[in-house]
Amino acid sequence: MPKARKARAVGFNHVALEVGDIEEALAFYGRLFEFKLRGKSKTSAFIDLGDQFIALQKGRKQPPDDGRHFGLVVDDKEAACRALDAAGVASTDGPFLDFRDPWGNRIEIVGYDNIQFTKAPHVLRGMGLAHLSKNAKAIKELRDKGMAPS
Repeated sequence: MPKARKARAVGFNHVALEVGDIEEALAFYGRLFEFKLRGKSKTSAFIDLGDQFIALQKGRKQPPDDGRHFGLVVDDKEAACRALDAAGVASTDGPFLDFRDPWGNRIEIVGYDNIQFTKAPHVLRGMGLAHLSKNAKAIKELRDKGMAPS
């Protein structure tokens, strides 16, 4: 009897964060990042990331996240660092640019140029980010996997 085929994980459609209040969350994240709102209701909001999104959902119940986090890719990590400083948001201890939002969600800021994660050229173009590129280390990592940009 043939072995059943498993689905292969290929990426993320969205990340859902629980927050205390949707309007407060949008104001907080709006102080840190430029973004477009995909949609909103009284209990949720969707921050557009081109072909992905962050879902904000009202109702945080658990304590602040420690190790559990996600890496949010940005076009300019230094600008994100300056925005965190200007908003009075402290970075967590450690080697990376991590912070917690007011509801305890832990987020790591990652520069697009320095990682394997790659948006398709047509998605970058649609986001107005066609100028973004990868550094040599990220291109090598992609090349080693047979995924280097052309």
